[in-house]
Amino acid sequence: MKILLFGKTGQLALEIMRHKGDHVIEAYGRDVADFTDGASCVALVDATNADVIINATAYTAVDKAEDDEATALQVNGTTPGLIAEAAARRGLPFVHVSTDYVFDGSGEKPFSPDHPTGPLGAYGRTKLAGEEAIKAAGGIYAILRTSWVVSSHGKNFVKTMLRLGIELDRLTIVADQVGGPTPAAALAEACIAAADGLLADSGKAGVYHVSGAPDVSWADFAREIFNLAGLSPEVVDIPSSDYPTPAKRPLNSRMDNTSFETAFGLRRPSWQRGLQEILTDLDVLKPA
Repeated sequence: MKILLFGKTGQLALEIMRHKGDHVIEAYGRDVADFTDGASCVALVDATNADVIINATAYTAVDKAEDDEATALQVNGTTPGLIAEAAARRGLPFVHVSTDYVFDGSGEKPFSPDHPTGPLGAYGRTKLAGEEAIKAAGGIYAILRTSWVVSSHGKNFVKTMLRLGIELDRLTIVADQVGGPTPAAALAEACIAAADGLLADSGKAGVYHVSGAPDVSWADFAREIFNLAGLSPEVVDIPSSDYPTPAKRPLNSRMDNTSFETAFGLRRPSWQRGLQEILTDLDVLKPA
């Protein structure tokens, strides 16, 4: 299978290339596939000889999106929709990554893929717009909603905690937001499995959830990062109200992964195992 991959240097794109196996990857970064210019991305779809398309590009600056929703909408909504239309014209399956931010974060039960959406801010609105545009394109697609993506690449919660755990003796961390941290490596495997699955059976098209297990608060996730890295700062639980941000975060980011497991045969990934692999990559895993 040959994959046209939108994204080249982000944490998900890097892991897709790392876990490609026997698949051939045709990857394009921002220098060629500029998501603020949808036409450049459509041209790549029109010209490719790939069998399937995976989009690992997104505007993920959640707080910045509050003041720059137009750009976020172009990157997260309009351009993915144009790619989906181009893919549909050629009969190419399209795998796209979305987010738990399309929900309002209410309650404590895991959100199923068919649960009513209700984004709290600009980032969630723009990602939901992308989902709707992809569905409207009428092609073969898998939208994979995920949460709390982490890896040894770029900027993410794990790397921030490692830095702060060395610099500070005491950290206050939000404890009332609960969700599934998702190793980018596991999400990459899910994207490839979805691509394979859609090629074999277009009837598997739809919206799915892929997130790490078990669900945990940010504060407890930080504690496990410090434990595995051999760091010992004090972690103090605080409510979200004590850490105001421009964009409101969902309190409940739990997601039901059952339908993805059934359709594509991958069990919900363990973030604890993924965290050990990340810390090993970074050469900071505490000896057993």
